[in-house]
Amino acid sequence: MCGIAGYIGKQQAAPIILDGLSKLEYRGYDSAGIAVFDGQKIHMEKAVGRLRVLDEKINHGTLLPGFCGIGHTRWATHGCPSDTNAHPHMNEEHTIAVVHNGIIENYEKLKQRLEKKGYRFVSETDTEVLAHMLTEYYRGDPVEAIEKVMHRVEGSYALGIMFLDHPHHIYAARKDSPLIVGINDTGKFIASDVPAILQYTRTVYYVENEEIVCLSNEHTRFCNIDGEPLEKQPVTIDWDIHAAEKGGYEHFMLKEIHEQPKAVRDTISPRIHENEIDLGEIGMTDEEIKNLRKISIVACGSAYHTGAAGKYVIEELARIPVETDLASEFRYRNPIYQENSLVIIVSQSGETADSLAALRDAKAHGCKVLSIVNVVGSSIARESDAVLYTWAGPEISVATTKAYSCQLTVFYLLALKFAQIRSAITPDTFQTLLTALKQLPDQMEGLLSQKEKIQFFANHYLATEHIFFMGRGIDYAISMEGSLKLKEISYIHSEAYAAGELKHGTISLMEEGTLVVALATQDALYPKTVSNMIEVKTRGAFVMALSTKKHPDIEKYADYVLYIPETQNLFAGSLAIIPLQLFAYYVSLGRGLDVDKPRNLAKSVTVE
Repeated sequence: MCGIAGYIGKQQAAPIILDGLSKLEYRGYDSAGIAVFDGQKIHMEKAVGRLRVLDEKINHGTLLPGFCGIGHTRWATHGCPSDTNAHPHMNEEHTIAVVHNGIIENYEKLKQRLEKKGYRFVSETDTEVLAHMLTEYYRGDPVEAIEKVMHRVEGSYALGIMFLDHPHHIYAARKDSPLIVGINDTGKFIASDVPAILQYTRTVYYVENEEIVCLSNEHTRFCNIDGEPLEKQPVTIDWDIHAAEKGGYEHFMLKEIHEQPKAVRDTISPRIHENEIDLGEIGMTDEEIKNLRKISIVACGSAYHTGAAGKYVIEELARIPVETDLASEFRYRNPIYQENSLVIIVSQSGETADSLAALRDAKAHGCKVLSIVNVVGSSIARESDAVLYTWAGPEISVATTKAYSCQLTVFYLLALKFAQIRSAITPDTFQTLLTALKQLPDQMEGLLSQKEKIQFFANHYLATEHIFFMGRGIDYAISMEGSLKLKEISYIHSEAYAAGELKHGTISLMEEGTLVVALATQDALYPKTVSNMIEVKTRGAFVMALSTKKHPDIEKYADYVLYIPETQNLFAGSLAIIPLQLFAYYVSLGRGLDVDKPRNLAKSVTVE
């Protein structure tokens, strides 16, 4: 969703806010705006389009002098992208300015009530309601007005607010949308995410649900929705600042694809000691693991695809029934919770709205919740019973790559550890699989060295309109992710199918020249997948196949073949996904699209 940045301190605010917003464009980028107090008035500028349009309009911030301000990059929910709908939004007197990430679900009802009182609306957004409500309740105390608004609005929000009557203050509030506060020797910051302020400080406060913040040059104060003061402890962020920059790569996505071997190595290495897996982080006794009757994996998008692959691995090795659910479906289908069950929530950002709601529902029903997230201190991490962090570092490109690979790796570690504790595999099998797991980063590096072959093939399919991915078992789970990557950044219609389902409808779409990407890495399923490849080729499809060198005969059935290194079948997905990520990247690049910022998408979906 949208990105918020704010600054108060001894330096000019606008350049710092613009810089922070530039680090948050992955959260939203159809319009941008900034409001700065210049000592007498709150001046505001907004512009449709990428942040650079606003940056040029205000000459990199120099045309908006002042030491206190708030800014915003938008991903439209209410109202099309326009200067009027862009944030910040102000009241009619231009004495209150608001930036907002989230959705006010009851805004129509609130808007009607305000209009009857004479308030005039100029935008189509839900956020403008907040500016007028603050005016309605403001009697000289900003915190009191914010409290009253928070008690009356429904939905999710992270807010940055300025009051002209309190010119050297920034106020902020949060419910279900991420917000952090940073401090250094020269100023204080608010932001939606760490990368926005990493250049300036590593000292961060995480704002919790229904908390209010007041920042001035003299103090940093926190209180709850009832105005009661709160004591909070700062956290030190240890991210490498260079991890949030391109480092010579043309796009963040390409950089992050190349960072996967290191990210996977960093996720594995701290958890393996003397050929044993240490997952003490999960906070479960051996007895609890032995008594597990069911695991529910709940996630959205790419994280859901890792859960689909994780289901195969956990069931095969640990022999625990696993159910995978899209979080947006799980939370509304009144799921059946069992005794001795575990709910695993997977999210890159740790802020995904549907996944967070599913987590809360599971906890309300007494289930133990384990989360797999990449962002330390995120909402999902804080509210889970235990966390397995993926040490992928900052991921900036909207289309996830390295975070996905690290999530997949965590599922391998869980499956192996659970299998060992439950005596579902022999000690020899455990060691064989562990050795294969440790080899994955080196094998991934080898695959990346062959990217020119993938680019060559991708360049032949820049104009295609439909692409189909297929596979069986784990190959099907990986096909779903490969298909999603392609459609996300190339805008080509792409679908993934379980290969055995072709005859149940999909084969009717096959015609001369249709591209089918067939994954055939699973030895036991290889003959079945080959038969499906023959079926589509017979109907005119062009088949690109992914397999291993142990199956050289696949070249008889495919028009183009890419080979991945040989590994244990259960881990093949970690290697097969890399050519598919690169294929999507090079198709998007060849079509002249913005690889890192695909249209209509945002990195962290913090509303339903």
